[in-house]
Amino acid sequence: MIKSTPWSLQRILLDQLWAQATGKGVTVAVIDTGVDDHNVQLSTAMASGGKDYVGSTDGTEDLEGHGTRVAGIIAARPLKGTGFVGLAPDAKILSFRYTGGANDKQGNSGTMSDAILAAVAEGAKIINISSDTASKQDNATLRDAVERAVGAGALIVAAAGNDGANGKSADTYPASYPGVLAVAASDRNDERAYFSQAGDFVDVAAPGVSMVSTVPKGGQCTADGTSFAAPYVTGVAALLKQKHPTWTAAQIATRIEETAQRPSRGPNRYIGWGVVDPVAALSDDSTPASSPTPDPPAAAGTGRVVPMAVTMGESETEQERRVAIYVLGTGFALALVVAGSGVAVRDWRGRRDGRSSGRAAR
Repeated sequence: MIKSTPWSLQRILLDQLWAQATGKGVTVAVIDTGVDDHNVQLSTAMASGGKDYVGSTDGTEDLEGHGTRVAGIIAARPLKGTGFVGLAPDAKILSFRYTGGANDKQGNSGTMSDAILAAVAEGAKIINISSDTASKQDNATLRDAVERAVGAGALIVAAAGNDGANGKSADTYPASYPGVLAVAASDRNDERAYFSQAGDFVDVAAPGVSMVSTVPKGGQCTADGTSFAAPYVTGVAALLKQKHPTWTAAQIATRIEETAQRPSRGPNRYIGWGVVDPVAALSDDSTPASSPTPDPPAAAGTGRVVPMAVTMGESETEQERRVAIYVLGTGFALALVVAGSGVAVRDWRGRRDGRSSGRAAR
């Protein structure tokens, strides 16, 4: 059991967040390796239903531990002795085990597609998918399932993928499909985690490094990955769904994107619209549009703060300061040289006059 509060939760005023919503009455479908309901922080979080596509359970067996960690970040219940808790601690988890079965029985885009449709049939309005297809391949069956889920009003939150160490852009699925909220991983500095997949499809980023969460049978562990950034955003979506039950999936996604900590006026391919800010997302009660818009450029005379231009070297002010220091330093050094020279000349003259006097005495 990890006693301290994880850094990903330290960046949030949890009391202020939960004063507005806790996820009560919201059910989140987790399509993953299963969610083990023996962990005490998840045992009361499980919703009835769910399905197992690679075994004979109801989705509550997890041999790999991946789905249990994902579910914990969303809805782990508070527990004395640990600072870890889910972002939406009153939400319910509906588990669909699409992969990670016994004897290396793995699922594929087909079982993922079946799980998506089953989640929609169960009435889930928020679906978390913390995985992508092999070799980042588009798939007609998966695309159709996502399209049908989006059409039914479900918000799918998906991990962007972990193959971004080279910084190159690449689409991943289902994250790249229209209507899906694609999540990259950020680090403690609110910058893209080095492994997080870059691409124009990335919508937002969330903490994905050293993420504490629940594990099968009990206890906790830490792990890295966009797999654990996605449920962080899903937790925020569950809070928004409770507070604004009439908002559409697109409106919830827009509010998350609009209130993210933006690095610039618009999105970029590394962290999208920015790093998610849960408190800001819940604090704005205005009705969002169906898609985010870039910040307007700052006009002269508006009183708005104009961001300083990013440079690879010194700014003009820094350069002037450096030159001034050089001039002062050079002047001081010359003064020392002149002063030293005067002393040396005086000493030389004194020695010469002394030698002359000595010769005259003899």
